[in-house]
This record gives sequence, C-alpha cells and structure tokens, in this order.
Amino acid sequence: MTILIEVRFHGRGGQGVVTAADILAVAAFKEGYWTLSFPMFGAEKRGTPVVSYLRISDKPIVERDEIYHPDYVVVLDPTVIGPVKVEAGIKQNGMIIANYPKSAEELRKEHFSSLNSVKIITLNATKMAIDILGRPITNTAMVGAFAGVTKLIKLQTLKETIFEWFEEKGEEIAKKNAELVEMAYREVEGRV
Repeated sequence: MTILIEVRFHGRGGQGVVTAADILAVAAFKEGYWTLSFPMFGAEKRGTPVVSYLRISDKPIVERDEIYHPDYVVVLDPTVIGPVKVEAGIKQNGMIIANYPKSAEELRKEHFSSLNSVKIITLNATKMAIDILGRPITNTAMVGAFAGVTKLIKLQTLKETIFEWFEEKGEEIAKKNAELVEMAYREVEGRV
C-alpha cells in the first residue's frame, strides 16, 4: 500500500511558512521518503496570509497541484484561524496542529466545533519561539510539533536538517532553532 501524506501550512508572510514545508521535505527525504514542497504564490507581503504545501510518500510523487484535502493542517499563526478557512477540505480523521495559546478543546469550541472527526493539537509556539529565539518566528517550532505528532521523521534527522539549513546564519542560530524543534517535539509527543 502506498503512503501519501498531504500537509497544508498556514501562516503569515515573514513567519517561515514556506521554510517549514521545505525543512520537513528535506528531513523526510533523508528518512527515505519521496517529497514535494511548494508555496502558493500570489500578492503575499509580510504579514499577509500565506499557504505552503508538502507531500510525503514512499513512492514517486506525480501529483503537483495544490492540496485541497490535506491529512494535516499546520497553523503557524493563530490570527489566520477564522479569516482563513484553514480547515477547508481536511480529510475525515485528519489533524490540525496549531500554534494556539489555549487548549485544543478551546480551539475546537471557538473555531472547529463541526469537525468532530478531526484531531486537534495545540501548543504555544509563539511563546516558545520568543523564549528561545527572542522573536515570534514559529516555523521551526511547528516543524518539531509536526514531527512529534506524526513520528514520520526522527528527531535526530530533523535536528541535523535544522543545523544544515541554518548553518550559514551561524552556529548560535542553528543551535537555538534545533533546541526549539526539540522543545516543540517533546511538547506534543504522545498527545495523539
């Protein structure tokens, strides 16, 4: 049976939405999967809603269009929930992994009450990012959360990918992002 996992990322311009999908694609590729990540480009500007996509499979990926029915939705910024229908098309028994300062139950009650079969995982990635990076850039936290929930990518592989990705920005930035990935991974681990 072929594995094909489709993930849609939502956030705002400047938060690393595209980078999050790309980092996971590289890490999943290192784990032996076929991957494809790509953004939806339009008139995006810093602060405006942005969407990016990721496919992970154990076979070559031939589908190249947008993901209309994701298995997972990863939300990097809680302010896009509502103005953007982040839940649109999510599969039965799909999962929303959201940077949200409240519990999964509160998020469901406030925004997703009709999605009974969809699992919801929340974590305060903004606070984590500010504590570790000193900035509210949540992409690496949400990458860690996705890996922690799905277990598709080993934490060690993800951290190696983070170091490679950020090495040109300096060892300190790479270390902080790897720390953030691990913190988020551990925060959601076992919640499914």
